[in-house]
Amino acid sequence: MAEIDLSKTVHEMIRNGTWKFEGGVFYQAFESGIAGYDGEDFIFPDSWGRGERKFAKEKLSFVLGLDTDLDPFYAEISDSPFAFLAEEFRGLTIPAAPNPYQALVEVIAQQQVNFEFAQRTIANLVRLAGRQVEDLHAFPTPEKIASLSEEELKSTKLGYRAGYIKSLTELYLAKNLDLELWDREVEDSIKYLTRFRGIGKWSAELFLAYGLRKNVYPAGDLGLRRGIAKIFGKRVKEVREKDVREVIEPYGEWKGLLAFYILCYDRKTEMERRKR
Repeated sequence: MAEIDLSKTVHEMIRNGTWKFEGGVFYQAFESGIAGYDGEDFIFPDSWGRGERKFAKEKLSFVLGLDTDLDPFYAEISDSPFAFLAEEFRGLTIPAAPNPYQALVEVIAQQQVNFEFAQRTIANLVRLAGRQVEDLHAFPTPEKIASLSEEELKSTKLGYRAGYIKSLTELYLAKNLDLELWDREVEDSIKYLTRFRGIGKWSAELFLAYGLRKNVYPAGDLGLRRGIAKIFGKRVKEVREKDVREVIEPYGEWKGLLAFYILCYDRKTEMERRKR
């Protein structure tokens, strides 16, 4: 079984101030303390009981995708135009949010802005409203975000997205927005989510992948379209959403992971291009 590479996985995570990677150990802030994983063992505060340790272990496993078996994926793409991605990103898993609410907020924050800017706004929000835990912050609770005014939220540079986050948070707290869509089919979930103002198809697809680990991808994403264009020697404007689906859908159970690898390839090459 291909070994999961923690450093590669955390490199693709949103730098939101709720986690850090030091000395080969991934640390995640929770409301009651910081838990870690070093690639073999989980690390917990001495004061934590069995329940807290079990909860944190499950969350860290989910966030880092520790249950992902990468070998079948690499075998699936071995004779395809994407074979080089297996070597480029060997050991990379898809990172996920610790819970669906955090996923929704972080997805909304990424709308219509580049990834680097989105990361900064999310980190601003975490510092503004998240509980400080040693040198990290726990992600803000929905109650805390709902207590902030739209202007306070806009101070994090969220712009119009602040209004979406506030209104969706209020709906969530009132139990009028269900984010626990674990057992719903993807298409049904997308139809449900896009009924709400602030959630379009791109956001719904990214939420399902990032928040619930559904086998889905945001086919209209610029980075994904650009990555495919690079791999196939095309211009970005020649790659439309339907073209993305035609390329990725044949990979079935591995389509979401393949899409993520392509997106990471685009991020890496864009960063290299900007440095030149």
